[in-house]
Amino acid sequence: MAPLPHEKPDPQRVAVLRALPLEVKERLTGEEAEAFMYNRELPESLLEKLKDYLVDERP
Repeated sequence: MAPLPHEKPDPQRVAVLRALPLEVKERLTGEEAEAFMYNRELPESLLEKLKDYLVDERP
């Protein structure tokens, strides 16, 4: 799903993507990066690629 013309990516999420190691960033698809930057439901494939960098905040 393409971003709407007025929709802007979350700057904090963009910073997180930029901070990832190059070998991780190279494996991300455009769809996965877009879902993350625009705070959409994350595809399972992205969750798998980021599993070493995610923190579970559930109680």
